[in-house]
Amino acid sequence: MAGTFERNLARLGISLPATASPSANYVPARKVGSQLYISGQVPSEGGKDKYTGKLGSDFSVEEGQAAARLCAINILAQVKRALDGNLERVVGVVRLGGFINAVPDFKDHPKVLNGASDLMVEVFGEAGRHARAAVGCSSLPRNVPVEVDAIFEIG
Repeated sequence: MAGTFERNLARLGISLPATASPSANYVPARKVGSQLYISGQVPSEGGKDKYTGKLGSDFSVEEGQAAARLCAINILAQVKRALDGNLERVVGVVRLGGFINAVPDFKDHPKVLNGASDLMVEVFGEAGRHARAAVGCSSLPRNVPVEVDAIFEIG
């Protein structure tokens, strides 16, 4: 029987994808004590980048939020894999870090990252509330518009 978090994903119509393999010398997830660190995830789907370009020129805030939400879905897939398929081991979301590939005068970085933050609360409820940073940058790998990393408390 699926737990609460899995039911929340199903209610949202989200099926977690297969996890992507690292593209360099790092691991996608690392457990340290009661914390689980998830490496930065990009808005890829089916092994391909779904979004490429910059916020403020190629994408609206709403499109950036959709890209950030896809990053968060990929984060959850990595969490599930790292926890041997058991999302119910998540005690809470500690922190999200968002990197927003944007034109120099773009100012809505926090609004873009809301796409990831909102999903964490939709899936984990109050345990999904977290600290975060939304940072603008001039480029990201493969010209994706958003990359998000995360720290979870696990039991």
